[in-house]
Amino acid sequence: MKKLMIFAVLLLSMVWAKAQEDMTTVWETKLGHQILHAGTSLEGEHSYAASDKEMSLFDNTTGKVIWEKSFSEMAPKLRKIDELIPFWASSTIFLFDRKLGKDQIACINLETGKCLWTTDKYQDLDESMITYISEEDCFAITLKKELVYIKAQTGEELWSTEKFKGVVGKYIYSGSDHTLTMVNFMPTLLGSLFSGFKNQIAKIDLKTGEILWENTYIGLAEKKVISRQPIFDLNVSNGKVFLRLNGMQVYDDKTGAKIWSAAYDFTPERVVGKPMGAKAFGVYGAVADPIIDGQDIYILDMQSRSKQYVKKYDLNTGKLLWTSPEIKDAKAIPGMKLVNGKILLQIGGVVEKQYFKMERSGDQVVRVDVIEFDNVNPCGIQALNASDGKLVWESERFRKGITNMISFGENTIVCSGKALYSLDLETGKEKYEVPVAKGGVGLATQIQPFKEDVIVVVGEKGVSTFDANSGDLLHSGKYRTSSLEDRVDNILIMKTDKADIGTFDLNTCKYKDFKARTGALTTLSRDGNFVYVYEKKVVTKLSTH
Repeated sequence: MKKLMIFAVLLLSMVWAKAQEDMTTVWETKLGHQILHAGTSLEGEHSYAASDKEMSLFDNTTGKVIWEKSFSEMAPKLRKIDELIPFWASSTIFLFDRKLGKDQIACINLETGKCLWTTDKYQDLDESMITYISEEDCFAITLKKELVYIKAQTGEELWSTEKFKGVVGKYIYSGSDHTLTMVNFMPTLLGSLFSGFKNQIAKIDLKTGEILWENTYIGLAEKKVISRQPIFDLNVSNGKVFLRLNGMQVYDDKTGAKIWSAAYDFTPERVVGKPMGAKAFGVYGAVADPIIDGQDIYILDMQSRSKQYVKKYDLNTGKLLWTSPEIKDAKAIPGMKLVNGKILLQIGGVVEKQYFKMERSGDQVVRVDVIEFDNVNPCGIQALNASDGKLVWESERFRKGITNMISFGENTIVCSGKALYSLDLETGKEKYEVPVAKGGVGLATQIQPFKEDVIVVVGEKGVSTFDANSGDLLHSGKYRTSSLEDRVDNILIMKTDKADIGTFDLNTCKYKDFKARTGALTTLSRDGNFVYVYEKKVVTKLSTH
């Protein structure tokens, strides 16, 4: 009997393996060197891979190697490479040979492998300290004592200023008067090197480097550690500069004078602990962005654990219209939505962590980038009147846990990790409760919207979809223990700890599998049609369809 059971299990495994389709290989290219660094141009035609001594550029469509050169051939002063930073928009890449106090930097044309210029003038740079100004084809480089502005193609220094400290964050370019309105932030790794740093928003004349006006701002402007997305927003409208960062701060575009501010200091790193071995670490999505509705703006005020409120302001004047009752003991409020005259607050739940660490791979030490999610308690859902800020209802259902909250028009769905709940906006009562176990992919780590009325459940072992109106299970795809890697439209990628990837089509939840080597790098194309896999000496392009 035991032999028969083993045979049956093996037979079922073989049937499942045969039924499960592997991803189709579009092309596979073996390089003449190891792959320790790689970069995929998601909007261009070329991508690169490199060891610490050689580099190759290949064609994204065919996989054909366009050029393969040693770094010493490209720039004789370079013997090995410690870091590469591509700037796809300018078709250049910075190469760094780190030597204590004598860093050699070479700027290479990506399309040809030709060296454009080299320098040892700029020391201790990292990726966060170089900003490409695409409108000018120039780099703004942050040094310990000054900001330097150079031509991308020649390295010619146009000007420098000691009046702007830190890195150029998000900026607004004005071609009419040749200026940048910009926000500074502290470099990721080298903040200790800076003296006299202060939060600075400024307008600068790009012809001369003259600071036309400057002011201070509240909060910590930065970019995400790995994905490099700004966690703040900057725009200019109707003669005003709007900085969305821990609230809203508004300045006069001509003079820089602060018109009004509703902002606060908040340190999201306190929300979850820093992983062991993390060299740089950031926590994101712990506080929901402000909601702008016509001339009204709703802002979360997270002054401290004991003083947390929602406040409604007039967007143009900054006049305070109302303050909500105190939201007590919330470590994080990741979600805030305006739905049918109600402000819905998600207290606690999923926040994003990004960091990198150094790990040994064979005889090499390589950088490992990590993007993952963590769950923060305490949890709950509150509804406030958008007209006066009064508490309408508070749900006790989610005290034990929550992942996140999404909306489909007036239909609001909350996931506890174990179940999906559709909430009645007037009362907070559940219109339905559906166990996520119906999808067969383990506990939910988060939910996402798809199309007009489909809930995507990202589970511990795959992906399932549910009808947002009825809660009925639509499709399910069970996979191995994995986590969300990326998503573009209907294509979602799950990745295991061993770097295996499953690409799910959310229309059916069917997936295609690729078993990669441990430590492989994977990148989903911008259109979601392809995945590029880098492992040892091989680059593989796979189709997700």
